[in-house]
Amino acid sequence: MTKENKAQALKRLKKIEGQIAGLFRMIEQDRYCIEILTQISSVHEALRGVGKVVMQNYLENCVTSALRSKDKERAKRIYQELMDVLYKFAR
Repeated sequence: MTKENKAQALKRLKKIEGQIAGLFRMIEQDRYCIEILTQISSVHEALRGVGKVVMQNYLENCVTSALRSKDKERAKRIYQELMDVLYKFAR
């Protein structure tokens, strides 16, 4: 992972860590369900943001490198891996 992408992902994960701690407190304090669900939705979106950074890094580095290489088997493996990860990520 590039330094820039790694820093961005870690920064987002730290924020998510705080959001999760907030969820614990909200549930312990018996906060209103809609407030908790709203916070859960925010965590989902934040995780999607981390996934986007990791996916961008994967496409820019791993996939591009494999497809440009002369190793046809490696390119084929990466292509299948890419299809699998896109399917999982799109759910």
